[in-house]
Amino acid sequence: MDRIINFSAGPSGIPLPVLEKAKDEFLSYKGLGYSIMEVSHRTKVFEEVLFNAIAKVKNLYGFSDDYAVLFLQGGASLQFAQIPMNLSRGNVCEYINTGNWTQKAIQEAEILGINYKVVASSQDTKFDRIPDIPELDSNADYTYICSNNTIYGTQYLEFPKTKSTLVVDSSSDLFSREIDVKNVGLFYGGIQKNGGPAGVTLVVIKKDLAQRVSDKIPNILRYTTQIKADSMSNTPNTFGIYMLDLMLDWVYENGGLKGVDEKNTQKSNLLYSAIDDMSDFYKGHAQKNSRSKMNVSFNIPKNQDLEKIFVDQALKENMLGLKGHRILGGIRASLYNAVSLKDVEILVDFMREFARKNG
Repeated sequence: MDRIINFSAGPSGIPLPVLEKAKDEFLSYKGLGYSIMEVSHRTKVFEEVLFNAIAKVKNLYGFSDDYAVLFLQGGASLQFAQIPMNLSRGNVCEYINTGNWTQKAIQEAEILGINYKVVASSQDTKFDRIPDIPELDSNADYTYICSNNTIYGTQYLEFPKTKSTLVVDSSSDLFSREIDVKNVGLFYGGIQKNGGPAGVTLVVIKKDLAQRVSDKIPNILRYTTQIKADSMSNTPNTFGIYMLDLMLDWVYENGGLKGVDEKNTQKSNLLYSAIDDMSDFYKGHAQKNSRSKMNVSFNIPKNQDLEKIFVDQALKENMLGLKGHRILGGIRASLYNAVSLKDVEILVDFMREFARKNG
């Protein structure tokens, strides 16, 4: 069976070896006669999957035992509210606004009535860059960033230097590159880009940071509750965690975070070079020093009617998910880990031919 080339922004493609492994074990996990979907989360069988996934997350990123790894529900969107509910103590909470997803987090801070401040923003240039970061308040309860901005195709090359707690939404570049986690207090993301199917939210939090929570916060919304229960205060998404565990094995088999980052760099460089080479036809949205390796947003400025034709013809050529987000429009290619260099080469060849015929 021919597999489509999946450039969707998420949920996104899953590497074929991972799908085949899940298929082989779907009816009988490790020959036990039942699916991992059917087993209780309280059994040793599932606990082995859970704790293996936790260990792999910590080892890949270098998180010490001072951190707890949680697999939660509610999506990254729930974290927009859960973070200030747990971490705000009355000092200022700093937000760096780089697009739609940080704006949603800021909206939740506003609703909760916490003391917050937007300390930097790239809204004035339609979020086409990571803004210059001012000196940050060392007494802030936290500084909040989104490391990769899926809609606009921008990404932090390195995280801001802050003496306060750094909170990082890494939903769209999880497991795609090595990062410095030394001053990261909370690191989170929905896994449906590089970690498997939708339905699991990864939260990595310093254990002492979780203790900030007020006793006025409902138990189910406290990180401490899930830390004590190993993410099982309520029934977790057992199949999603199993798939994440398989995805992490695949990352290890492909050279760890360093290995996948090298491949992602090759892929994004190839696509950006093509856009730059054909600048009389295509125009990238992100400024060059803020370009994302995960999401490449571009358009056809001289004739935007061609963008729909581009997307439709690409689908006929077995390429899925190239329509830009409704907020920005245009075209977007998401180059998550499951996308191969060969896939990007096929896209670039298509782009050249499309420009030749329509330029």
